Amino acid sequence: MFFEFALIGTTASGKTELANKLAYEFNASILSLDSLCVYKQINVASAKTEQKTLDELDYFGVNLLNVDEHFNIALFFEEYKKAKAFAKKNNQILIITGGTSFYLKALMDGLSENFKESQSILSNDEIYHLMTKIDPQAKIEKNDSYRLKKWLGIYEQTNKIPSEILKETRQEALIKKLDIFEISWQKELLEKRIIKRTKNMLDEGLIDEAKMLFNNYDHTLKALNSIGLKECKYFLDQKINQKELEELIIIHTRQLAKRQRTFNKKFDKEILDFENAYENLKTYILKKYQG
Repeated sequence: MFFEFALIGTTASGKTELANKLAYEFNASILSLDSLCVYKQINVASAKTEQKTLDELDYFGVNLLNVDEHFNIALFFEEYKKAKAFAKKNNQILIITGGTSFYLKALMDGLSENFKESQSILSNDEIYHLMTKIDPQAKIEKNDSYRLKKWLGIYEQTNKIPSEILKETRQEALIKKLDIFEISWQKELLEKRIIKRTKNMLDEGLIDEAKMLFNNYDHTLKALNSIGLKECKYFLDQKINQKELEELIIIHTRQLAKRQRTFNKKFDKEILDFENAYENLKTYILKKYQG
């Protein structure tokens, strides 16, 4: 029987581990909500599920593009449609999980018209300054080159306020109703998991992965400025030592977790303590089957 639910939470909260465990037990498909896992060359920095598990489970949203190709909401929507069609055909559950909850929100809110990004030579700072002046409703960070260029592209193509244009051109949502569960940890325990995860990534070859990426791809690519890789760039450029590298990744990951918690407040969801989440979700799934 097909049905779908979402499993969200901060980075290092264990949501992917939990989704994989449930997928093995109930023969479910998984759609990744992780914006880094789409890239074939980013494995350690994305904390990507190991290849053996990817091969054994029906996984979507992973290893779709090369690092120099851009992943966007429109492509994610297509991947969701593919995952849903596969799960329906095989009478499976579809588990939607990952840390990029912005994608989930877009599935539930609808997609705006796919405008082309600007080819302008304006810097991020210049675009950001223009945006805050004429479109204060737009919430884009200064270092988000892609979304800033996209914002400018809409402005150039329409000569209207981009945030208003996006509302006017929004298409129907792909998901009308969805059960959402958020994995919760006490702050101190999550902090320990972030530290452990960072150490594991360094042990598993994060620096070598970063070196390979920076040697072969444009350093300004958005994917290469993600947490874990951008700090490695400082290390490889000999601006920080390895101890400082580890500390910086931990600080930035902690800040990311805080932003994710804030964003996830937008969802109507059930909060689950990680310790009991597996049993609670098993009960939820079995009730769905019985219903």
